[in-house]
Amino acid sequence: MPDLYVTNFNRNFTGVSATAANVIRQQVNAHDLRLVGHALPGAPAPISKAAAKTLSRTPPPDRDFAIWHVRRNPEMQTAIWARDVLRLPIRIVFTSAAQRLHSAYPRWLIRKMDAVIATTDRAADFVPHVRAVVPHGVDTDLFIPAESRANAWAALGYGGTMGIATVGRIRPEKGTDLFVESMLNLLPDMPDAVALVIGRAAKEHQGFLNRLKSRISGAGLQDRMLFIGETAPDALPALMRALSLVVQLPRYEGYGMVPLEGMASGVPFVGSDAGYYTAFGAQGKTGTVVAQEDAKAAAEAANAILSDRVRHAAMAKSARIVAEKSFSAAAEAAGIEQVYQDMWAGR
Repeated sequence: MPDLYVTNFNRNFTGVSATAANVIRQQVNAHDLRLVGHALPGAPAPISKAAAKTLSRTPPPDRDFAIWHVRRNPEMQTAIWARDVLRLPIRIVFTSAAQRLHSAYPRWLIRKMDAVIATTDRAADFVPHVRAVVPHGVDTDLFIPAESRANAWAALGYGGTMGIATVGRIRPEKGTDLFVESMLNLLPDMPDAVALVIGRAAKEHQGFLNRLKSRISGAGLQDRMLFIGETAPDALPALMRALSLVVQLPRYEGYGMVPLEGMASGVPFVGSDAGYYTAFGAQGKTGTVVAQEDAKAAAEAANAILSDRVRHAAMAKSARIVAEKSFSAAAEAAGIEQVYQDMWAGR
């Protein structure tokens, strides 16, 4: 019988989905694993919640219980029901990245977990039952540098000779407006650069999106600042390695995988002081972190990196090295595995 069930109840591919998929691709080599809910790239075909509960009635060989690894509120709720109401022989592990106090209901759910893995020391301050702090990692086999960045960018067909991008939902929390403002400052000084906004706006943020587009049109940069919508997960690595710079300026970020995906692809980043970005920055060797809400500083940092080819090449090389050594999905999976083994051993 399976020893590990990993849940994914969100049909949309989010940052949480990406981190789960990265780890699952490592874990399938060590566990009889079932993905429960919706599909994830590179993961086994998913099974239903009902099927998972049926399989969980019997513990795995040589184990007293299977582990359900959950990452969202509905997943915690389902797992608690399976363990406490159906009395299935399972234990529940929750990964928490939030660097702020959860609201009342998630706090209640988290208190019911058998173990919590925090992604940062700061996140660990807001949750109980923390067994380990394990930073999220990027799949360094999937996200790799381009053999020729120029050729990779040209193949995308967006024009110019270099690409700059922000990735994520189009909304104020993600700082899409700050990215636009920074590019309005930067692009006039870099006529060969094209900026991409990769992501979509929900219905409630269409007005926000329309205002951004009007701002860009008013500056005459509508052909050089493009909203390309969501990119399929399997197409994102090729797009990422074609970029020259990633710029992420969120007002809030629990962790933030986009700079890591860029780094693994040999792409430096500029980020606001949010999430875990400062740790990724490696004292300016892989990226530059600026104060929140400071679009002008972000533009200046981007200019400093892109206008100095020697510095850009050095940062690109360091970015890949740091991603491999300190923030790989393999390292994350190993940290999570230690928690599992401690639980099975009764520690």
